[in-house]
Amino acid sequence: MLKFYHAPWSRSFSVLWLLEELGVPYEMELVDIRKGAPEEYRRIQPSKKVPAIVHDGTVVTERAAITLYLGENFNGKGLAPKPGDPDRATYLMMLVYHDSVFDPVICAKVQGLTYASNDYPFGTFDDMVANLERILTQRPYIAGDRFTLADIIWGTGIDFTANVLKALPLKPVFSAYLDRVTSRPTYQAVKEKDMELARQDRSLQEMLAKASSTGGGNG
Repeated sequence: MLKFYHAPWSRSFSVLWLLEELGVPYEMELVDIRKGAPEEYRRIQPSKKVPAIVHDGTVVTERAAITLYLGENFNGKGLAPKPGDPDRATYLMMLVYHDSVFDPVICAKVQGLTYASNDYPFGTFDDMVANLERILTQRPYIAGDRFTLADIIWGTGIDFTANVLKALPLKPVFSAYLDRVTSRPTYQAVKEKDMELARQDRSLQEMLAKASSTGGGNG
């Protein structure tokens, strides 16, 4: 039994897509991250954030870890390179790079944090953008020549930061990558499913209404 803790229009969208892409049976539990999850949820996720999964009693948080775990336990479609696969090292590296470099530098950029590369372990925004552009110029997918679970994490990350946050420049190579990744039928179905959940999320709708009335956004 796998339970998935989710909030619509959040980082957990990527794990919803992972589960649907892999065809994993799951039970969804919605977490109200806008008004505040219940205190007991800290036993699952210490910061009361999403995503998180519990599989047969095993708790897994953090998107890179969840991706690796699901890829190891539900890889019937061959979407996670196995040990010995030439793409395995790049697959692991890019999953970690997303969570340990891409996300932090995007957050620093949005918050207007000014710093030198050696000030923080994640380096600078400009270095990250240049590296990502170089990678996606060299190969069609984030870990090689084929779609893997890592592309779900990166596809959602690039899409949100470029098209919603407007923090990442939408370079032609990024747009072409998004076209390849988001053209998958599963992505389209999951996007509609999450949109329906968003329509039913009262806290989210109240937040969007307030932002609209004040001229703000939902970033």
